[in-house]
Amino acid sequence: MTSQPVQSEVPFSTDPDEAESSGPSAEMREIYERSVRDIVEGDIVKGTILEIIEDAVLVDIGYKSEGLIPLREFRTPSGEVTIKVGDVVDVYLEQKEDSEGLIVLSREKAEKIKIWDELSRVYDKGGAIAGMILGRTKGGLIVDIGVRAFLPGSQVDLRPVRDLDKLIGKSFPMKIIKLNQKRGNIVLSRRELLEEERKHLKEATLAGLTDGKRIKGKVKNITEYGAFVDLGGLDGLLHITDMSWGRVGHPSELFQVGDEVEVVVLKFDRSNERVSLGYKQRLPDPWEAVEQKYPVGVKLKGKVVSLTDYGAFVELEEGIEGLVHISEMSWTQRVKHPSKVVAIGDSVEVVVLDVDRANKRISLGMRQAEPNPWNFIEERYPVGTRVEGRVRNLADFGAFLELEEGIDGLIHISDMSWTKRVRHPSEILKKGEKVEAIVLHVDKANHRISLGLKQIQQDPWQAAVPEKYRVGMDVKGKVVRTTDFGAFVELEDGVEGLLHVSELSHDRVNKPEDVVQVGQELTLKVIKLDPEERKIGLSLRAILETQGDVAGEEDGTRGRKKRRREGAEE
Repeated sequence: MTSQPVQSEVPFSTDPDEAESSGPSAEMREIYERSVRDIVEGDIVKGTILEIIEDAVLVDIGYKSEGLIPLREFRTPSGEVTIKVGDVVDVYLEQKEDSEGLIVLSREKAEKIKIWDELSRVYDKGGAIAGMILGRTKGGLIVDIGVRAFLPGSQVDLRPVRDLDKLIGKSFPMKIIKLNQKRGNIVLSRRELLEEERKHLKEATLAGLTDGKRIKGKVKNITEYGAFVDLGGLDGLLHITDMSWGRVGHPSELFQVGDEVEVVVLKFDRSNERVSLGYKQRLPDPWEAVEQKYPVGVKLKGKVVSLTDYGAFVELEEGIEGLVHISEMSWTQRVKHPSKVVAIGDSVEVVVLDVDRANKRISLGMRQAEPNPWNFIEERYPVGTRVEGRVRNLADFGAFLELEEGIDGLIHISDMSWTKRVRHPSEILKKGEKVEAIVLHVDKANHRISLGLKQIQQDPWQAAVPEKYRVGMDVKGKVVRTTDFGAFVELEDGVEGLLHVSELSHDRVNKPEDVVQVGQELTLKVIKLDPEERKIGLSLRAILETQGDVAGEEDGTRGRKKRRREGAEE
């Protein structure tokens, strides 16, 4: 049930006759007329809440009648009603009298007018106003500052904001840069306030900035080569080389955007407003006392932080790294790449080999942290010992035999056969084959062991050849190759003799191929025998001479017989 507006009681009559007889009625009529005259439609006036009904509020503004205002105009955004009877509120007088003779009031319009008045005042003074971001719209954000306003995306921050949604529900101080009440158009800028604030901060920062000063800032941006730190309206560059005395692969390993850091001003160019910053300079350079802390020969532990083709870098402490060259990783293994021995992050024992403080270099050795097996190699592999191993690799000059892990011996090509001329080790051995050999020599200083394969058997040149071949005897053989100075003839497997070009014929021979061919079988005479030098001299000419003498004797005998026959006939 809605209550009807209550008409105010007039303390005097408007009739002139009654007025004359009423005494004080003229004075009261003047008050009434003045109150009616002072109230103007479109004004914001004070009103007292007389009654709160179900869906309306009865308000007295001191006029001839009260006004009803919908209760919804008094509700908060959450829907609550916080007013009570007796409260004085501002209301907007829309009409002194409607068609029914009632006064028309609005609390909502009064509030909006007050807001616009306040916004105009702030706009004229260039001040700031708080606003809550309600949501996104084309080109920017919708902001609540009592009325709805527009915040362009370009005016949200000093730098473009990629994700505007993350700002929804947050409040920020903003500046009104455009206001048109008739169109209800308000444009805001947060960026202008930030720029002004940054300008003031920058002036204060510049005033107190000097080389060597420690100052706090916030990491603003990270690049490949460093980080930009906001010192307060002014950015400084913290280069990657000035972040740590140690190794830094990327600035993000140490810093993240938004980090609060204390830095040292390394160089300040006031004219260009450029600041170079340092982070590692907060601590003393660890290389200053490196020689005392890491003397040559000391054994210590470190962490592998980097690998290259030529070695591994080991961190001894923050800012101090040493290089373990690939040649200093193992006494026995042939390390082709450091990754075959260590991995980044491994903890390893090392020995300091050399310290160069001027160039900030430390040479380290891993193998020196363990006993050198080559120091006892002569006791383990004495000369003359028969050993067994697997062919690890073949080279043009010989074969490497692995005796144990990391310990190889070399069988030179000349020590593979007593009799056969070996052109390549693959003619005798195969990779991976297991063979026996004799230790011929041990070079502890150079980590070398010489082995012999042919020494497993007796040298035929010292035993069989002197007994089987003698000077003057005839032998049979096959031409296996020719040279400018003669031809080599194989007498048996592994035993060859030289048929010199001068022993090919009675006549002068320019090329051995003019007389003999490879593969041709010949009967030759042994004219020289030297087992020590492993040489047998052969002659075809001597065979030919012998054959010639025999032929001559046969011809002479036949001639004498013929002459005797002829004399007898006579």
